[in-house]
Amino acid sequence: MENLEKAIEKIKRELPGLKLLENEPLSAHCSFRIGGPVRALAIPSDVTSLTRICCLLKEQELAPFILGNGTNLLFPDEGLQELFIISTEKLTKLFLLPDGAIYAEAGVSLSKLASFAQQNGLAGLEFASGIPGSLGGGCIMNAGAYGGELKDVIESVVCLYLPDQGMYELTNEQCAFGYRSSYFQTHPGCVVLSAVLRLQPDDGEQIAARMRELNEKRREKQPLDLPSAGSAFKRPQGHFAAALIEQAGLKGYSVGGAQVSEKHAGFVVNTGGATSHDVYDLMLHIRKTVYEHSGVFLEPEMIILAPDYKLEDHGPAVPRHRISILDPNEAPEEPDQA
Repeated sequence: MENLEKAIEKIKRELPGLKLLENEPLSAHCSFRIGGPVRALAIPSDVTSLTRICCLLKEQELAPFILGNGTNLLFPDEGLQELFIISTEKLTKLFLLPDGAIYAEAGVSLSKLASFAQQNGLAGLEFASGIPGSLGGGCIMNAGAYGGELKDVIESVVCLYLPDQGMYELTNEQCAFGYRSSYFQTHPGCVVLSAVLRLQPDDGEQIAARMRELNEKRREKQPLDLPSAGSAFKRPQGHFAAALIEQAGLKGYSVGGAQVSEKHAGFVVNTGGATSHDVYDLMLHIRKTVYEHSGVFLEPEMIILAPDYKLEDHGPAVPRHRISILDPNEAPEEPDQA
């Protein structure tokens, strides 16, 4: 804690124009609308400021947690008083390169990126038009939907490597994209700063029509009217998580204010006043019940931060997951159904 306080004071002195929020409720910075206060949350206006903050933290042997749009995160109710968060929300440079590729910074939302591509007659990002996350987070988890993934359109990614404070450009192949995975997940000291995307020319109206069709499917099938972190679990090989959950009789099951969506069983939603413990206990119950019913283990897709998550864990990309039990018999006592 002493090192963190020293770092905060030095950052205030050296970056006087920086937007720095102290003891900020994390519920205001994630789509779940859940989470207690974080000790400090910085919102740099550009990449230069972000890298300077990281350098000052490293002087105190600290690493930041990098926050995008917060659409796949569950923060603890207790807050994170030993954590320094850097938000990329203002890293929003977006333009066409001379060769027709798109350059975008990490804070650009995927929906805005898809719209920019459509307006410039470039196809390949239609699948992303309804994804609420940012490009940075999307690169880390290889975001995708409706058969499309970012790996299909990313040419290169620029990242800051925290241990040596160096900037590196990785090719698509070096990013090692897989299903909801990437190089950045196995090397969590990497902070995604920007990416170049290579798309295909097409008629803008046809692109827009495909986007409208996909977004209509989302509105029909997904619980977009309630806070959530998107799909709660990854798709297990040979199965669909939502189908397994529904077949186990869990559609509509709730713990406190957390509920398996009645509209789409693959979503855990906040019906009002849900705590992180409600969500966590509900997800444990889902895993245990689905395993007993089908023999399939479900792996969380959202990132779940434990209350004791600390800077020295070096997790700007992939924090320690609290849900890690493999044997359902090791699950804690089940809460009563609400």
